[in-house]
Amino acid sequence: MKSYMKNLSLLVTAIFFVSLTAQAQTTPIELTFVDHLKAGMIEQDVFVEKFPGSGMVYRVMPQEREKYLDSEVFATKEAQTHNPISAAEVGPYQKGKSLGITLRQWLSAKGTANYTCEDGWGVLSATFENLAPNAVYTMWHSFMAKPPTEPFTGILDLPIGDRDGSQSAFTTDADGKATLEIRFENCLQLTDNQLMSLLAIAYHSDGITYGVLPGPFGTVTHVQLFVPLPDSDDVEK
Repeated sequence: MKSYMKNLSLLVTAIFFVSLTAQAQTTPIELTFVDHLKAGMIEQDVFVEKFPGSGMVYRVMPQEREKYLDSEVFATKEAQTHNPISAAEVGPYQKGKSLGITLRQWLSAKGTANYTCEDGWGVLSATFENLAPNAVYTMWHSFMAKPPTEPFTGILDLPIGDRDGSQSAFTTDADGKATLEIRFENCLQLTDNQLMSLLAIAYHSDGITYGVLPGPFGTVTHVQLFVPLPDSDDVEK
């Protein structure tokens, strides 16, 4: 567990760049999204059939990435909880529908964002590529205990922007590209000494959003990319 938190802290340092301006209360933050495997975690919401014909699917662990890159990925038949730091959660699970892509294609997704907080308002500009084409996505502001509890108590997911989820949804074009531009009251809560704060995007393979809820993970809701937000103590206001 300690090694996981150390790796995640290093990831936070590596994938965001904070640039301070001369204006008070303004702190632009540049963010680069990553997938679970790149972050050293277990893939969460897409699964591979490790034993063809078994009807059972598994989450992929970081050390298995190369082995299953060209494997077809599936949903699960029933919703699954998130626990990206426990090897006990890899499966097996009953196989659901095919998502029509390989693990390589799933992991090819990329995203960057620029976030600013000024006078109590947050502004987020994000661009993504290699997502599912002509698809529905949502963005989430998520929190997990720091360090994680044992047993793991889960992740709290809040829709980005308005609490009703109206600002969190976006769609991709035929090439899997998307741009998200939102402005919302109340700046994002950054990471602190109790909570790890993150942004994440989820693909909805049923083409439906669920308002204030992400929807059933594993079956129709699939978190593809995320990025930890910096520690509030490291960001000057």
